[in-house]
Amino acid sequence: MTEGDHYFTARPASPDERRSIVVHLADRELHVETAGGVFSPDHVDHATRVLLDEVPTPPTTGDLLDLGCGWGPLTLELALRSPGARVWAVDVNERALDLVRRNADAAGATAVRAVLPDEVPDDVRFAAIWSNPPIRVGKAALHDLLLQWLPRLAPGGAAHLVVGKNLGADSLHRWLAAELPDVLGPHAVVERVASARGFRVLRVTAADETA
Repeated sequence: MTEGDHYFTARPASPDERRSIVVHLADRELHVETAGGVFSPDHVDHATRVLLDEVPTPPTTGDLLDLGCGWGPLTLELALRSPGARVWAVDVNERALDLVRRNADAAGATAVRAVLPDEVPDDVRFAAIWSNPPIRVGKAALHDLLLQWLPRLAPGGAAHLVVGKNLGADSLHRWLAAELPDVLGPHAVVERVASARGFRVLRVTAADETA
């Protein structure tokens, strides 16, 4: 990436040089397209692998969200495991979104919607949210991002976030536990469900209003 060019840049200034890599997702081998200027263009990063190892099978129907999708490993996993669901791949990086669309098409994942944050309709509620969130945007921006999307969990829905221990996973856990009851209701639950290879997996569960 060029100086000042980050994976959370809307239009990366680095050359858009596409490359093909082979990855293992949803119990199959996939040839995917990546490029510079997006997160982890050479492989499925370790944090995402930890998340994939620990999350439960996603809901088979409803709306599912990959928040901060990059070139799309979590999106592809969600879409291939739950072909009856609609998967939203959300990122501010337009190059990443183009890659997700191309990779979803190549994998036959027809129910993927790769969009900018403002392009998700306000009335959509998510049965599941998976995210390797962009910690390096800074604490304030990260908190704003999570407070924007976690309240959009459907009743009984769950979000799984993976965060490096050395990047503040435990302090984020405490912050979520303090803040989310105000926006998700007093029965929302925040818990650490796994710890592996220096990463924490946090689960946020929205209260089931029908229970």
